[in-house]
Amino acid sequence: MRRMLMATLVAAATFGAVLTLPATALAQANPAAAGGRTAPPQAIVSLYRVAPGQHLAFLKWMAAQEEISKAAGVAASKWYAHTDGDQWDYMVVSPITTPAQDAKIEELSKSRGAPSGLRGSLEFRKYMAWHTDTYVAGPMTVAELVSAAGGM
Repeated sequence: MRRMLMATLVAAATFGAVLTLPATALAQANPAAAGGRTAPPQAIVSLYRVAPGQHLAFLKWMAAQEEISKAAGVAASKWYAHTDGDQWDYMVVSPITTPAQDAKIEELSKSRGAPSGLRGSLEFRKYMAWHTDTYVAGPMTVAELVSAAGGM
């Protein structure tokens, strides 16, 4: 459950995210196809469409969650605000947490009286019209993707 909340904290463009997943699978299945390189870093890309009238409350809630994550040793997420195009409001690129970080976040949340577990998940959803989380690999250049796919 805590991983899901971390994912909400935690962007490459959605198109880039879709491109990186097959390349990562190829590199993991055949390291030679990746030119002997190690797999690129991984992250979680989240897209949020905030419920009407909840933008500031959502951002404040997420800032409080991110402070707890920071205290647990998790690197800061990178936030992008929508300016034109599709219907999402915010895109966030977050690190993938370790089990030890998840446990520390849970401990800090409880000690600070912050919602966690199912309660935290339900509270988060009161701010959402919709959201999605995707695991991605990168950043990579398009040439690295072609190479990982065995095309160079």
